Amino acid sequence: MQTQDCFKLSTDSVLLADFVNIDHVRNCLDLGSGTGVLTILLAVKNPKAELMGVEIQTEFAKLSRMNIEENEMEQRARILTADLREYRSLFPSGSFDLVVTNPPYFADNSGYTAPCEHRAISRDERSCTLPDVCAAARWALRWGGSLTMVHRPERLSEIFCAMTEAGIEPKRLRFVSHSADKAPSLVLLEGRRGGSRGLTVEKPLFMTDSSGGDSLEVRKIYHRGEFAPQDQEK
Repeated sequence: MQTQDCFKLSTDSVLLADFVNIDHVRNCLDLGSGTGVLTILLAVKNPKAELMGVEIQTEFAKLSRMNIEENEMEQRARILTADLREYRSLFPSGSFDLVVTNPPYFADNSGYTAPCEHRAISRDERSCTLPDVCAAARWALRWGGSLTMVHRPERLSEIFCAMTEAGIEPKRLRFVSHSADKAPSLVLLEGRRGGSRGLTVEKPLFMTDSSGGDSLEVRKIYHRGEFAPQDQEK
């Protein structure tokens, strides 16, 4: 269930859920959880994990809870209606193995403003900035825990600075492009609290193939388990 006037299912959240390492995670925090799409996708990916979302917009938090109930996940997923900048009052330090976030991509007053207020808050850094998100993640994560996010490539230097200033070392990165001949439009990034230096850059993800249709990898991401062994890229 989503607000049709402002949002549809976010490709960004689907790609982030695929990128996240959650296999051995017990407790996961979704900062800026929106309508709960990412929280639910991760709950499906790891049926044993317990998840918490923090969402500042009351309407979205309400929709998140409805989505969680519809998917019968109330026993292990819950949503707080709260400002993530108040993280010290929301949960004890070191409570989570993993923090995920699909934060606002654009600095406030950086140009175009979305006509929908809900979308504007989610799109622009009106209620939180990159340093705010990373500070909240540092507080939430246990030592050695991971922060994983999706963002825009043009802000990568800011992301690196915000993460390292919060004591979170960038460890894994993947660029996402519409096609092989296009510049990246998204970046998927994982950092580790207290991690050693050393960044692994994975092969890029192309959304479309040479024919202009969805690439095989994208189809696999959206339809896990539906491909036979012969469906391998050459």
